[in-house]
Parts: sequence; structure tokens; C-alpha cells
Amino acid sequence: MTRLPRSIATGFAVGAFAALAACATDPAVGPSSPAAEAPAYRVGDRWVYQGDDGFRVKTEWDETHEVTAIAADGIAVRITLKGGIDVARTELWSAPGQVKVGAEYDNQTRRFTVPLERYDFPLAVGKSWNQWARSYNEFTKENGEINRYVRVGGWEKVATPAGSFDAVKMQVLMRLDDETFWHWPTTCNYAVWYAPAVRGVVRAELDAQYAEKDGGLEGGAAVRTQHGVLQLVSFTPGR
Repeated sequence: MTRLPRSIATGFAVGAFAALAACATDPAVGPSSPAAEAPAYRVGDRWVYQGDDGFRVKTEWDETHEVTAIAADGIAVRITLKGGIDVARTELWSAPGQVKVGAEYDNQTRRFTVPLERYDFPLAVGKSWNQWARSYNEFTKENGEINRYVRVGGWEKVATPAGSFDAVKMQVLMRLDDETFWHWPTTCNYAVWYAPAVRGVVRAELDAQYAEKDGGLEGGAAVRTQHGVLQLVSFTPGR
């Protein structure tokens, strides 16, 4: 399989986030803004979301995340999607925000060689991290590497069906490992709001696309593959 040169992919991530950083300056958010600390999960913590994806005709589903076990090997979270998408899978986090087994973008379970840093707690305004995460995809039966870059923005009041929350915004860029002979890797641009009050995400805006290879290294026609929103409907704390 032909791979997009690593230098080009790195340039994409760093250049894109330099632009994001330039746009992220908010005079209302200063160095005294609080950081979101790592949560203390409990067995039974349960988040229910409404999800939709698409353009003119949207696919809609209900999504439930529930902590089912906390042990020496990590935190087990059962994730179930029902409706326009039916999926049941389990993630394993070595620590809050650190994913040993889980999914990004496509609900395909991956086993990461080194835990994926989904959230690098504490989430302080202006913090960023860039990771090349190798994994085995249980669906495709292939090894691959994802480039994921995250920048923490400021605090915002976010309205959801579950209520309004003080949440810290993160901008996430990803380059996936799904390159084929006819298209370059999918790139994702996500906005995610994390609220300490519910120990989790309250809203996510998800966009992704790939470029066809008929345009060479510059890329051909862009094909949009994701345009979705996930928002919290309810949170039930465990005991």
C-alpha cells in the first residue's frame, strides 16, 4: 500500500493547528482559567447521547456509554448504539483519557500498542498534544498508525438536552490509517466539549473527508465522509 509521506502528514497536523492556535486567542480566557482534572469514574456511571450524521438525509441513533468494571488492568466501558446504527463494543482505558482498546471515527475496535491519549488530563487552556498511535484494527485485521493532534481551548457554557454545562472545548485533528490505492487517508476535524460535572463529553461536532488520488500528492476531489453531532441526553452517576 502506498503511504502518504510522514513529513507531509506531520506538516498537515502542525500547520492546521498553528492556524487553530492563532484563532483560539480569547481575551476572556486567561492563564487563570481552571484546568479540568482527571475524573474519578465509578462502576455504573452512565452517559446517554443523541447522535446524527449526514447531510440532507441524516442517520440518527441513541448511544449509551456505561462503566462496567474498574480493575487493575483498567476501566471497562460498554458502548451501545441503537437506531440508524446498531453497534455494541467495549473499550478499555488504562486511566482516564488513556485508551488501550477503543475506537476513533468509525466504531471499529482498535488495540493500541501504547494507549491513545484521547484526553491528556489535566485539560488546561492552551495545552496541546500530538501522537502517532499504532494499533491493530479488529475489523480490518490490519496494523496501522493514526496521527492525532489535540488543542485545548477555553471554557464555554454548552446547552444540551441534558441541560447546560460549563465545558472546556478541544479541537481535534486526526489522520487515519485507511489509505487505499485510490484515496489518501481520511482526515478528521472535531470539536469536543468536556464537562467535569458529568465526567465526560457533553457535545461533539464531527467532520471528516478524504481526497481522491487522481490529483497526485495535492489530492483530487474531496469526499466528505462524516458530518455529525453527538450531544448528551442524560448522565447517571454510579455508586
